[in-house]
Amino acid sequence: MMNDKAIPLSFLMGILFQTGALVWYVSSLASSIDSNSRDIARHEQQLQSLTVIIQTQAVTLGRMDENIKSIRFIMEDNRREGDNKDGK
Repeated sequence: MMNDKAIPLSFLMGILFQTGALVWYVSSLASSIDSNSRDIARHEQQLQSLTVIIQTQAVTLGRMDENIKSIRFIMEDNRREGDNKDGK
């Protein structure tokens, strides 16, 4: 019955080759996923660090702005006092 149904050697070799290629592809895909996961984690950590730095700089900028306003106010007061002393 089954004597006529022999599987050609080239067919078996093709199946083995495709199986090997599939294993290689899945392995390289898993490696790429691991690498990308590490990169994403590293980028998230850098983003968190940058967020902290930006927030600190925003606070510092706000303080500098308030200091400039205070200095301007003091300078304008001094100028007005000087103008008043000169009789203007």
